[in-house]
Amino acid sequence: MDLQSRYPGLSDLRDRARRRVPKFVWEYLDSGTGDEATKARNRTALDDIGFMPSILHGEMPPDLSVRLMGRSLPLPFGVAPVGMSGLIWPDAEHILARMARRTGIPYTLSTVASQSPEDMARHIGPEAWFQLYPPRDPEIRVDMLNRVRRAGFETLVLTVDLPAASRRERQTRSGLTSPPRLSPRLLMQTAMRPAWAMGMALRGIPHMRTLDAYITDANRSLPPTAHVGYLLRASPDMEYLRWLRDHWQGPLVVKGVLRAADVAPLEAAGVDAIWVSNHAGRQFDGAPAAITVLPDLRAATRLPLIFDSGIEGGLDILRALALGADFVMLGRAWHFAVAALGREGPAHLAEVLTRDLIANMGQIGAARVGDLPVPFSQRAAMQATLG
Repeated sequence: MDLQSRYPGLSDLRDRARRRVPKFVWEYLDSGTGDEATKARNRTALDDIGFMPSILHGEMPPDLSVRLMGRSLPLPFGVAPVGMSGLIWPDAEHILARMARRTGIPYTLSTVASQSPEDMARHIGPEAWFQLYPPRDPEIRVDMLNRVRRAGFETLVLTVDLPAASRRERQTRSGLTSPPRLSPRLLMQTAMRPAWAMGMALRGIPHMRTLDAYITDANRSLPPTAHVGYLLRASPDMEYLRWLRDHWQGPLVVKGVLRAADVAPLEAAGVDAIWVSNHAGRQFDGAPAAITVLPDLRAATRLPLIFDSGIEGGLDILRALALGADFVMLGRAWHFAVAALGREGPAHLAEVLTRDLIANMGQIGAARVGDLPVPFSQRAAMQATLG
């Protein structure tokens, strides 16, 4: 099958993924929270960013490599964490981690993934990151860090933008709970997606395996969009961050930053990079589009900036890099790819993104991602033209 002809863009993978997973899984993956205004703002704001085409540069062999936290990476994008990846497609975590290892890009495992760090040890490469939903209990905290380190994860990502469970109304309406309970309604949806159902039948209904060792009262009442991880989790403060810095010897990244005012305390705590994100609109529907705050954060720090939220292609990656990001992460996109094409999906998406980057850099006249010109606001340019 010629995947480039049949699925040349992320939208093609998204459409096929929607047809291959049950509705409750699709609502989990694709939904935001509230009226999904933040999710829409991410897209609108990215579309507003333009570049002036540049001509007569001759042949320009593209160089897509970047440096991040002292490491050289072949591409400027990686795999962001998504909770319960294995619910979206059977064995998704392993598929994505193996693709990332082959490609040489970072793969990030969530605390609430359906595979544990130990499960992933033989699949990950040197750019293995672990996203920590912060445990409250110090003993659990120490044990989890030790497990992560022994499994081979070198970079720790502390997520700070989930102080409480979001509502995710679309997900709730679909009937999905955590852990998933196959009601007659969900069973009917599952029966309509045989490839997904067969994979789940072979592997069993996924659950959050990292937490198995710590959950003793998993039946406690929780909101339908919360999960058992909330029984263990704290809302971290600066003291918590300093504790992590003292106990984690590798790179430490803080994910979920939108305010420039938060940068100085993070620098003082010794973090190695800041991850600019509004959680792709899945947590708070009143947040700004993440791309709009990126220039302020760039002006506030010399630390590496990682960016996500709304990225849908190579041009979006260039928009984020041009506005100050050092690296870009995608979450939903990889899962559209794996749900659409199974084991072939992530490698195909990596090729789609790479080709898109090269094509757009040629139009801009940039041979390297470090040569990107200053972008402009399409909206502002139109207003100036109209006077």
